[in-house]
Amino acid sequence: MVMIGKQVHADPQHSESVATKLSIIVGENLRHLRRKSGLSLEQLAAKSGVSRAMLGQIETGKSAPTINLLGRIAEALQVSVPSLISHPAAGGTVIVPRDRATVLASSNGGFTCRALFPWGDPQSIEIYEVTIIAHHSEDVAAFEPGVKKALVVLTGEIELTIAEDSPARLSEGDSIIFNADSPHTLHNPGNADAKAFLVVAPVDRTRIHPRGF
Repeated sequence: MVMIGKQVHADPQHSESVATKLSIIVGENLRHLRRKSGLSLEQLAAKSGVSRAMLGQIETGKSAPTINLLGRIAEALQVSVPSLISHPAAGGTVIVPRDRATVLASSNGGFTCRALFPWGDPQSIEIYEVTIIAHHSEDVAAFEPGVKKALVVLTGEIELTIAEDSPARLSEGDSIIFNADSPHTLHNPGNADAKAFLVVAPVDRTRIHPRGF
């Protein structure tokens, strides 16, 4: 499972306060968007497959959802994941400092995904720096039809398995473009960390709503 927006800071107390603030923001955004859609907690639970109890905990800031849960909720509400996580960024030129970037991390630290764009600002494409530790596998849920992904390996090796297909093994400098509307798995078969750039792009440019990796 992948936790949302875990920002990396040297001060543990600061990191904890950031996580708490993020949970509150997610809760407020979820409550606003759910009510705007005219849905009760029970109705949203039925549409998203996320339990009413979990939705209630998220809305009150008592639970930090995984990125997969956020994806299911966003899809049920027909909004983007960033609209649940943060306020839209201001237009114009924006610098994203490394230590302030939004980082999506697996619960055991085996997979991290750093957003290389202003998180919360609608993008024509999403670009992430992905790190997978040795021998780790990360399962990724299917995206909506029309979404494509491109993976460019920077260091190490990565095996990409799409649905029931045979794994595609990529080495340093290799790249692959694929449809992301099927579940897929990223696996590092090596003994060292693997790094890659991951690009996510919708085909329909009239519906640009970044939702996470």
